[in-house]
Amino acid sequence: MDWFDRFRLGCFVFAALFHGAIWAGLVKTWLRERRAAGSEGFTPLVSVIVPVHNEAECLPALLESLKGQDYPAVEYVFIDDRSGDGSGEIISRLMGGRARLLTLRENPGANRKQYALGRGIEAAAGALLLFIDGDCEAPPSWIRTMVSRMADRKTGLCLGPVFKQAGKRGFFSLYQCFDHAVRYLYLAASAGLDAAGGGFGNNLILRREALDAIGGYGRLPPSATEDAALIAGIRRGSGYQVRAVCGAGAAVMTRQESSWKRLVNQTLRWNNGGLFSPDWTTRISFTILMLIIASGVVTVPFLPLCPGLWVFPAMVLFGMTLNTLAALRLFGASMPRAGAAYILQVLFIPCYFTFLTALGFLGVKAGWEGTG
Repeated sequence: MDWFDRFRLGCFVFAALFHGAIWAGLVKTWLRERRAAGSEGFTPLVSVIVPVHNEAECLPALLESLKGQDYPAVEYVFIDDRSGDGSGEIISRLMGGRARLLTLRENPGANRKQYALGRGIEAAAGALLLFIDGDCEAPPSWIRTMVSRMADRKTGLCLGPVFKQAGKRGFFSLYQCFDHAVRYLYLAASAGLDAAGGGFGNNLILRREALDAIGGYGRLPPSATEDAALIAGIRRGSGYQVRAVCGAGAAVMTRQESSWKRLVNQTLRWNNGGLFSPDWTTRISFTILMLIIASGVVTVPFLPLCPGLWVFPAMVLFGMTLNTLAALRLFGASMPRAGAAYILQVLFIPCYFTFLTALGFLGVKAGWEGTG
């Protein structure tokens, strides 16, 4: 066996072990879910915190979904962050006395959404803090399901799934739904391995005691991925554990991006948050994953010259196929029924992740959420 064969074999074994760890984490999360599903008699006061910035078009759907929640002990805290479209008036009209509304006339935060969240956390009274955004909708069981996962006193933070609402037929719409499901699968697997470093900030529940253990929300540094900074801070410094939910009863739906430009900006921000995370566990594991995926993409043009490189795209395609089957099995109820169209998604997503990774290493930065 020459050096190239040894190199190929070593890369294949490493990639197989890495993906095996991902699957082990996912199975562990699933087993925890089965044990936690019977904890729905746990009903502490929970504060649902909703930052809003010019969300008048989306708010009615969100507010209707919140009014339909079946959880008995909840307060809603809305932070109207300098909206100029009447968002605050819509909240007051549709929620009435069921919500507290904070109005920010100024926002000096480097990340303005992070600043608004901090003001909401200060005003909240709940022992548990549950976050959602103004462009989302939640099923009636959302609060109850998320709260039940906090019955274990060792859990300081729990991630919940967020999926894109099905839009118009076509590749762009289906890809957004697929992308969110695959990303959450990796997030849930990381939580199962006790290495959570990211999550969707618009579906996340936090124990106030865990937040106090790291010095409060204000101790987090300004970050383009404020949710990842919070998750990593809880895991590293609080003594509490970070978990993830896989049940459909906790799935939040959010609107799709309207253009590829907006989608690239959003996903580049997430990707850069992983590649350059201040948490080294997150940074190393995410970078390894992206480099494995990129190796399968960049070697394809060289296959005619060096057929022995086939192992790199093969291992990526195999891993992505397994992850797709897992995503459809766990989250299929929240994804469009597209049948064979998912084959094209499986081929495209490694290319798209490689593109984002290249932009990140080239120093391209995304716009921060909440900077408007």
